[in-house]
Amino acid sequence: MSENTINKNRCREIGTIAAFLVLFGMMIIILPPVNADTPTVTITDYKVTPSVLMPDSMGTITVTIKNTAASASVSESTALSYDNAGTTKTTDINVYIENVHLEGNGIEVSSNDFERVGDLGPGQSTIITFSIRAPETSGIYFPEVWIDTAGGRSTRYPVPVNVNTASGIQKQAILILDTSLPASVNPGDEIPVILTMRNDGQLLADDVTLKIINASSSVAPKTTDLYHLGTLNPGEQKVVTITLLSDKDAAIGLIRVPVMISYNSLDGTPVSQQTGIDIMMKGNAELGFVSVDTSPPRLTENTPFDLTIRIENTGTGEAKQVSAKIDLPSEGTKEAFIGKIKPGNDAPAVFLLEGLKGGNYPYTLNITYTDDMGIHTLTRQMNMRVTPADNSGTIIFVLVILVILGLIGYRYWYLPRTNGDGKFPWERKN
Repeated sequence: MSENTINKNRCREIGTIAAFLVLFGMMIIILPPVNADTPTVTITDYKVTPSVLMPDSMGTITVTIKNTAASASVSESTALSYDNAGTTKTTDINVYIENVHLEGNGIEVSSNDFERVGDLGPGQSTIITFSIRAPETSGIYFPEVWIDTAGGRSTRYPVPVNVNTASGIQKQAILILDTSLPASVNPGDEIPVILTMRNDGQLLADDVTLKIINASSSVAPKTTDLYHLGTLNPGEQKVVTITLLSDKDAAIGLIRVPVMISYNSLDGTPVSQQTGIDIMMKGNAELGFVSVDTSPPRLTENTPFDLTIRIENTGTGEAKQVSAKIDLPSEGTKEAFIGKIKPGNDAPAVFLLEGLKGGNYPYTLNITYTDDMGIHTLTRQMNMRVTPADNSGTIIFVLVILVILGLIGYRYWYLPRTNGDGKFPWERKN
């Protein structure tokens, strides 16, 4: 074979290889979409309510289903020429959930399957809840959650269910706060409170603190609102004495002062729980006297008059069933019923009397009333003066009448008997 023929054959082979490489490169550039991250689903959380079921009791299983692909997508690149890389298109891929089923495995499932749940985008999640009934036999059961997605792929996830067993129940500290304070408090008074913190759990509680939360202006701590108790071992208790201040305008009724309990569990996990101090506010009525008036203002002997005593309530509670009574030695109305007197108000007690003889009359005023604290009686000694009647004119008139009568008797009775003629001595001389 000549040298020219050999060179021609080599050129043909090189051309064929070059054409094949170019074609292969073009195929790579225009490949169809390729998955960058294939999406799937899993159960990221579950909750059995209640945590321990009694035999033959109802409960629920709640599961959280999540698309595990954070950014599932496909990319498509197109080359326009050797000098141009073309464009790239990225599209997210969703997971379509066709069916969610709970296989009981000893647990009775009351809920039907959840069909055609729908699409879950990358990183998205959904919550499914099943209703269950516990069997009559105690034990730990493992019902399975079956999740079927489009394309035939499925997920199986067992969920432990505790039926009346102590297994799996976590031991922990249990802090109980007991309060001791007066049964009722008058608004405006200081409130002494004894707080007893007790650990009824099986593990210690570390770094225990109490914080009195000032939820309103009605009641507030007198000094600090934060108390550090340190460590509480199981069965141990510690006592804190505090003083609360109450506002005089605090509403009557039950007031709750929130208390926040914070501590660290044995593994260092911070735990917070809220309780409170319940305070029963009861108003205390305080009655006093505003004025004592009579009508007419100046009393005279044996003259009917009205006695008006104004009674005011300077306390914090409403005075109810208020009545007043006096013991003056006079005929008339000596008891008055007033009714209610609200804080800051006053009301009159009116007595209608027939009259008294002149002189000073000490008497007793008794006021009876009730408030939130019970029945009360207020007694006060009072005094009244009645001006004696002015009889001087009557006396002079009587004396004049007596003088005239004396002269007439002397002239027409005594002289006729003495002189016989009834004449006065000066008349006889004439």
